[in-house]
Amino acid sequence: MDVTFEQFAIARIPSLLRYAIVLTGDRDLAQDIVQEVLARAQVKWRRITGADSPEAYVRRMVLNEYLSWRRSWAARNVHAVGERLVELDDARGGAPDHAQGVVDADALWHRLATLGRKQRAVLVLRYYEHLDDDAIAELLGCSPATVRSHASRALKNLRLSSERPHMIHAQEAS
Repeated sequence: MDVTFEQFAIARIPSLLRYAIVLTGDRDLAQDIVQEVLARAQVKWRRITGADSPEAYVRRMVLNEYLSWRRSWAARNVHAVGERLVELDDARGGAPDHAQGVVDADALWHRLATLGRKQRAVLVLRYYEHLDDDAIAELLGCSPATVRSHASRALKNLRLSSERPHMIHAQEAS
């Protein structure tokens, strides 16, 4: 049975929106991207339903829209959103401190905002979409070695940016 565009959109908008939020870090921008993609998908819905997986096709459209997005300044101005990427436990093993979790999630969003689009896309595809390097390479149109390079640089940048506040506090204390 063929799924109509309306049925697809109603069922998949929440998932597509979460995916776009993780890519962009901005709920409003994610809504704009998903809206733009769904408008284009509706026009070519017959061709999309001919693909092996219409959802994968539309998710790739979201990724491409994010990567080719013309308002690049906003991609660097990521704001914290209510959805958290990871659950953060209290270091003492007791009840988690909700306020510290929000602070940590906000810091993670800000560090992710410093990454280039391809580096960020690689991390989202690897850790949010759980894709392997070959699948990511196919989506991005590059080699698996380039994917590993982007991931390595992105993780290195995230580690360095998370260490900077600790170094600043250590210098202030001395």
